[in-house]
Amino acid sequence: MLEPDTLLTMALALLVLVVLLGIAIWSIKRHRDPELTLACDQPLHEMLPSVSGLTHSTLMPGNAVELLENGAFFEALFEEIAAARQSLHFETFLWKEGRLGARLAAALAARARAGVQVRVLLDARGCNDMGEAASRLMQESGCRIVRYHAPRLHNLGVLNRRDHRKACIADGRVALVGGHCIVDHWLYEGMKGKPPFHDIGLRLRGPGVHAVQSAFSENWVAECGELFVGEDVFPPLQRAGDITMHVARAKPERAAPAVKILHHLILCMARRRLWIQNPYFLPQDKAIKALAAAVERGVDVRVMVPSAGASDMPIVQHAAHHNFERLLRAGVRIFEFPHTLLHQKVLTMDGAWCAIGSSNFDDRSFEINDEITLGLLDQGLARRLEEIFESDMRECDELDLATWQRRSCGHRLLDRACHLLKEQL
Repeated sequence: MLEPDTLLTMALALLVLVVLLGIAIWSIKRHRDPELTLACDQPLHEMLPSVSGLTHSTLMPGNAVELLENGAFFEALFEEIAAARQSLHFETFLWKEGRLGARLAAALAARARAGVQVRVLLDARGCNDMGEAASRLMQESGCRIVRYHAPRLHNLGVLNRRDHRKACIADGRVALVGGHCIVDHWLYEGMKGKPPFHDIGLRLRGPGVHAVQSAFSENWVAECGELFVGEDVFPPLQRAGDITMHVARAKPERAAPAVKILHHLILCMARRRLWIQNPYFLPQDKAIKALAAAVERGVDVRVMVPSAGASDMPIVQHAAHHNFERLLRAGVRIFEFPHTLLHQKVLTMDGAWCAIGSSNFDDRSFEINDEITLGLLDQGLARRLEEIFESDMRECDELDLATWQRRSCGHRLLDRACHLLKEQL
């Protein structure tokens, strides 16, 4: 039996170890979560090189972009898969067994049998329920499937880091990016009961496709070590349109992630309009202050989210509710879409710039998950996205401060409890 002094020494040593571990974890987070500040009064077109540079990117002119609403995304996806002749790279966060998954597996398998290099990158947890049939069909047809951060002992320290990107690159010449997942809830064919999820993606042609291909290669190489090269995957790309774009996706180990910097820059740089559609809107305190400051300088700030009843994750909406009073008091207009999950991740600024991608407006997307957001300088695209916002707004319930302050004590307590979990939601 150990002496009391020995037990005390061991207990103190354990306490010191726990404290040091806590400090280490705090230090890691602190280096990835600095106090972001910006003093800028120049117009967007002059600052865009700074925006792209600060987010570890570069400006890429000469692109063509097609917006794809709801089911139109899948029409374009299957069209590009069928047209691929050299390579197909597909990446997603969520794939569940169903009609959509079966159709996609069959389409990818068919191209592999035709001699196309097919690489499929899946978030291990999000695609755990894709079904054995789909996986077996693709593998037996020659598709190479890699699962990102599969539950293995050597992945123990990174299991919480997820691949939240959704992208498809065909022949290295065309890319599709957005929020659509491979789940029947996104289907717009033969749906019964609850309306399908609301989402927006895009089809990209031009030099910017290389940046999306590079994002795919990042996690592919990290997981399996394969370096793919040559014109089958990185062909020379000519000018395809007049849109200048940049990509935020880098997540340096000891620095703030690019998607977080991008979102904060836009909050600080908006001068006329800043409209946000996002399914999971959990801004940090610094972002809330930046949104309030934007309203003070005369910016029309609007935020649209799904209602708690329409969301697939009501706990996230209740966590978001915790900050709604501060935002409403600051003059931010908040709209709740009541019919179905509003899943698009869209920003428009000043009728000139817009962003579409996979990033939610929360700590998990900004600091933990791997994401991709495309920034696009084009008045036509920005205006079209504003028109979509205005159309959706007519179906929304706009919150007002007086009514919000009268919500029940139970609602308030639920909001506060959910907000405690905000960093992991």
